[in-house]
Amino acid sequence: MVHTRSPREVEKISRSCQIVADTLIMLEPYVVPGARVFDLDKMAEEFICSQGARPAFKGYMGFPSTLCVSIDHAVVHGIPGEEILSEGQIVGIDCGAELDGYFGDHAKSFAVGNIDTDKQLLLDVTRESLMKGIEQAKPGNYVGDIGNAVQAYAESHGFSVVRELVGHGIGTALHEEPQIPNYGKANHGYKLRAGMCIAIEPMINAGVKEVYTAKDGWTILTKDGKASAHFEHTIAITEDGPKILSVGSHG
Repeated sequence: MVHTRSPREVEKISRSCQIVADTLIMLEPYVVPGARVFDLDKMAEEFICSQGARPAFKGYMGFPSTLCVSIDHAVVHGIPGEEILSEGQIVGIDCGAELDGYFGDHAKSFAVGNIDTDKQLLLDVTRESLMKGIEQAKPGNYVGDIGNAVQAYAESHGFSVVRELVGHGIGTALHEEPQIPNYGKANHGYKLRAGMCIAIEPMINAGVKEVYTAKDGWTILTKDGKASAHFEHTIAITEDGPKILSVGSHG
C-alpha cells in the first residue's frame, strides 16, 4: 500500500529527518584518518537519543548498530566495528531515526582526508544524480522518471548503478511502498502524487554494477573491488514539487 501523508504527518517525518541530518552534520568533523568506526556509531546513537528519538536501524531485522558505515568498495549496510579510517578512503554513512512513530532516513558519503580525483568525481556524480532524481519527484510523474534521471546522469560519467538495492516509501515504517529504483524507464512505474514521502538513494559504483553480500550477512560489496558511493534524502512530494526533508535544523 502506498500512503499519502497529511501535512501534520509530513511535519512529523520532517522532524525525524532533521534529527538524522543533524546527526550526520555532527559526525562530519570526526570522519577523519584515525577515527574508529565503532566510536562514530556510539556518538550517533547518543546524539539521536539526546533528541528524544531512537535509532531506527538498531535492531531492524537484527541489524546491530545505529549507523551503516560502508568504506570504499562497500556499497551499503556496513556494520560499524573496529575498523580505523585512513587517508584517501571514502565512507558512506547511512542513518535513520524514529520519533513519535514516524521515520527519517538520510545518507552521505564522506572523503577521509584527501582523496584522489577519481573518488572525488564519484562522490560529486553520485550526489548530483540524487538531485537529478529528486527533480523528477513531482505529482503526475512516475517512479521510472526518478530512476531514469539517476541512471542517465551516473552512466553518462562512466559509472554504474546498483540494481539490487533501491529507495523506498517512508512514514510510519522505515521501508514502505513503493520501491524507488535508481534506474528505469521514463513514464513507467507507479504514478507519483502529492503527499507521498519517499527516500531516494543512489548507490553508484566506479566499476561494474554487480555486487555481493559479505560473510557478515549485511555488508554489500562491489564485485570488482572498486569504490562505491551512496547519498540519500527523504523528500515529500508536494503540489509545488519535491521538498527535501532531510536537512539540518540550521539548513
